[in-house]
Amino acid sequence: MNIVVSGSIAYDYLMRFPGRFREHLIEGKLDRISVSFLVETLVRERGGSGANIAYNLALLGERPILMGTAGSDFAEYKAWLDAHGVDTSAVRVIPDVFTASFFANIDTDSNQIGSFFTGAMAYARGYRLAEAVSVRPDLVVVSPNDPVAMAELVDECCQGGIPFVFDPSQQVIWLDADFLRHGAERCTLLIVNEYEWEMIAKKTGLTREQLVRAGKTLIVTHGSSGSHIYAGGEHYIIPVFPVARVADPTGIGDAYRAGLLKGIASGFGWELCGKIGAVAAAYALEHTGTQNHHYTLPEFVERFRTAFDDEGALDAWLG
Repeated sequence: MNIVVSGSIAYDYLMRFPGRFREHLIEGKLDRISVSFLVETLVRERGGSGANIAYNLALLGERPILMGTAGSDFAEYKAWLDAHGVDTSAVRVIPDVFTASFFANIDTDSNQIGSFFTGAMAYARGYRLAEAVSVRPDLVVVSPNDPVAMAELVDECCQGGIPFVFDPSQQVIWLDADFLRHGAERCTLLIVNEYEWEMIAKKTGLTREQLVRAGKTLIVTHGSSGSHIYAGGEHYIIPVFPVARVADPTGIGDAYRAGLLKGIASGFGWELCGKIGAVAAAYALEHTGTQNHHYTLPEFVERFRTAFDDEGALDAWLG
């Protein structure tokens, strides 16, 4: 299946301050704050919703095309994605601009002071699917990116009759009601977490019943309570997959989406697709960072069958 994953490409710079921020803030003086925190660790992780989904899809044996914009510092990241099976030919590199970056300083109480630099992501607007890929996609994933770029891609898919997954995620807060309604009513599949769905419903007035009656598939993730899939008049409740340890929840939603997409590409039913997503999410949850986990397809299938029954369907992956 020819899947184009559009979305953000970013670096996450994570710092650890061995103290408490509150002990260095003076009450009544916060309007003229000037502080500096000496950190003990700094790590740079690969991230961005689009890149995370594409990485996980590649682990599952697909060859996703990543569409997005990155900066002059993308070479190392590109080599990593290429080596793991992601097609980066549709990533536009913007010279003299850095790749989007998130800088976070975390103290011993897990409080966080962060800043997000949009960098090259701001140049995603105006970058058309027709420019990015030469072959008509079977499915396009519209994941969090520059809001204007997301709107443009939704319009392009609608005009071209290309099926798309609408995944507004953390950009829900910045997207207006008209665009959210436009994407939700025209997509093939809408996927959000529970809080994001409530925000969409509040902004647009749309209800789950309206979308389902219109033939849309709605998937709502509920964290540790699993996920709910509403499709074809059916309601599937997907449990989480048991994990060996909880290391970092960042990126588990992207991994879930990749597992779901792999199931769709394989022609499986919704319940099995959701369970594949749950297992993919478990791998991400057990590792710090969004792209530090790895597995082979035989390892994935073996682990899947420790908790779920695929009735032999996953044998198709094993050749």
